[in-house]
Amino acid sequence: MTRTENTDVVLVGAGIMSATLGVLLKEVEPSWNITILERLDEAAQESSNPWNNAGTGHSALCELNYAPMGKDGTVDPAKALGINEQFQVTRQLWASLVEEGKLNNASFINPVPHMSLVFGDAHSDYMAKRYGALSANKLFERMQFSEDRDQIAQWAPLTMNGRAAGRVAATYSPEGTDVDFGDLTQQMLDYLQANGVQVEYGQQVTNLTQESDKSWNLKVKNRLNSEHNKTIRAKFVFLGAGGGALSLLQKSGIPEGKGYGGFPVSGLFLRNTNQETAQQHNAKVYGQASVGAPPMSVPHLDTRYVNGQRSLLFGPYAGFKTNFLKQGSLLDLPLSLRPDNIYPMARAGLANMSLTKYLITELLKKREQHIESLHEYYPEANGDEWELITAGQRVQVMKKDPQKGGILQFGTELISSADGSISALLGASPGASTAAPIMIKLLKQCFPNQQAEWEPRLKELIPSYGVTLNDNPELADEVMAHTAQVLGINN
Repeated sequence: MTRTENTDVVLVGAGIMSATLGVLLKEVEPSWNITILERLDEAAQESSNPWNNAGTGHSALCELNYAPMGKDGTVDPAKALGINEQFQVTRQLWASLVEEGKLNNASFINPVPHMSLVFGDAHSDYMAKRYGALSANKLFERMQFSEDRDQIAQWAPLTMNGRAAGRVAATYSPEGTDVDFGDLTQQMLDYLQANGVQVEYGQQVTNLTQESDKSWNLKVKNRLNSEHNKTIRAKFVFLGAGGGALSLLQKSGIPEGKGYGGFPVSGLFLRNTNQETAQQHNAKVYGQASVGAPPMSVPHLDTRYVNGQRSLLFGPYAGFKTNFLKQGSLLDLPLSLRPDNIYPMARAGLANMSLTKYLITELLKKREQHIESLHEYYPEANGDEWELITAGQRVQVMKKDPQKGGILQFGTELISSADGSISALLGASPGASTAAPIMIKLLKQCFPNQQAEWEPRLKELIPSYGVTLNDNPELADEVMAHTAQVLGINN
């Protein structure tokens, strides 16, 4: 007979999102019983694994897609400002946890300047406009702009050495960072386990149903020993299982989840672990995405720190498999099709044929073409030093739209039930970097009656809680300086 366990909260997936939500809940409701279920044998092995993401610490300092040029020729900074504000909230939470000794150290974050680099007249003109729109704001006041090749070479010599003549433009933001989200996730989980949270590995949630009292019964398969299969009854459930969240959202049957679909895209990167080469580059250099390519395909040459070891990554190149998780099933995509999402997915697909064309082009690329793309950003790169690695699966959200029938939703999507008993997170970048504000949004959606009681502790953890830093320069200076000092990223 399958045994039944009772708990207050179940978090599905042991990645950065569940870890962040678990920490926030433990801080505001220390008496609640929390269980984290992970289908794999270790934490942070999918999107939170450092080799499965770019570790950028997305703050819109270098990502051009967050500040596109409009049809009128102007650049609107609103989205970039929003992303930066969110990352400031996340960094404050990390700093508070380090300062209070709840994270062992700040080994997970390193100072790495963020740059944008473009080629040709049209892109250079855009870059100048983007710089003007962003640098006028408090959060971007340290950004520098240059078309001087010698200056750009000082910032990132590998990008300019051996470059042919032609117009180039770049921005440079010294406050950029590189984040090892795997290290961070593990530190958060260690803290949670030390404070009574159950973190269980090899546990796969296969189904979930809601009872009349709004609680949820989760069927849990023990992947190592079927005799230990069980049912867990929980008052609140968070589906933070990356690409696996869509299937569980569909099985929950909540009306808010109807019409959602997902399209998987694999990420491939070239990696260089040659220390002599890696030491010559200290920046994350982002360029312009190809026409028709999704925002997550923006080419970038990155300094990475994984387990304290410095390396370089270049990419991404797109691949395609039908699994929603790197260690998932090839049946994930076909099994996700439902009567309520086939039409929105079809409409979204027809409206984004350029994406299909891009994927086909990427799939046909050979190693020589991968190295050729690398040479656009690192002209003198030695192809023999670079290995092609498969990064994580990204599942692009597709959803219903009243006007278009269906649309692609880039970024992340938080879906919560009307009764606040369950919530799911779909989507990808800038996810991990904005984990704290996303989870705070979840707390507000699912626990509205507790907000007044929780707010004092949240303000302790996040000094700018409820305040827009860009509109409060003095507070921004104070908060950002303190955060940088605690995290050891003064640059």
